[in-house]
Amino acid sequence: MHQKNYTALKDLAHREGMALFGVADILPIRDSFLLPENTIKKFPFGISLGFRLSRSVLDTVVDMPNQIYYFHYQRTNILLDQTALKITAWIQNQGFDAFPIPASQVMDWEKQLGSVSHREIARLAGHGWYGRNNLMVSPRYGSHVRYVSILTDAPLTTDSAIPGNCGTCRQCVEICPASAIADTGFDREACHVQLKEFTKIQRIGQMICGVCVKACTGTAKEV
Repeated sequence: MHQKNYTALKDLAHREGMALFGVADILPIRDSFLLPENTIKKFPFGISLGFRLSRSVLDTVVDMPNQIYYFHYQRTNILLDQTALKITAWIQNQGFDAFPIPASQVMDWEKQLGSVSHREIARLAGHGWYGRNNLMVSPRYGSHVRYVSILTDAPLTTDSAIPGNCGTCRQCVEICPASAIADTGFDREACHVQLKEFTKIQRIGQMICGVCVKACTGTAKEV
């Protein structure tokens, strides 16, 4: 049943346009979730879905976000949330429970945290590693992916984290408009300050950038 459910959900995700699908054992990280304890303890698994951003849209990003990228970012989040709802419906129709987590919802504004870390669930689901840019890096797609998560108690085969790192690549370091990315670490505060400035300059009502997203293309050649 575990593999059968996994395959059915993976096929559904791909039909909805998702580039990445994986399942994580979330027991080691549940204590970090900003959710009620009685909710958290019900779910041993986290499904991670990844949608690949348009390369052509990312090409329009030079040194700051623009309205084209902002619109694409918004619509991608909507698609991710809609797909998470369809995954949730399928799971519930099989008699199990599921909890879709919004793709872009801030629960702790001071620390800029969501109710769960989509990035960490994606890592545990085998999608990639943490890059110098503090984003998830897929071997095939780099950081050109946005993620959403669904918590569930449905019996599923789980994936495992994969080894990997950015190696000698420093594209994001050299291009970051906030100088927040360095070989020694990521300066979250510098990034946060720059994002707030972008909202004023570009009249974008969301703290996004896209510069280091564009720069990170992954390490594997497409086939």
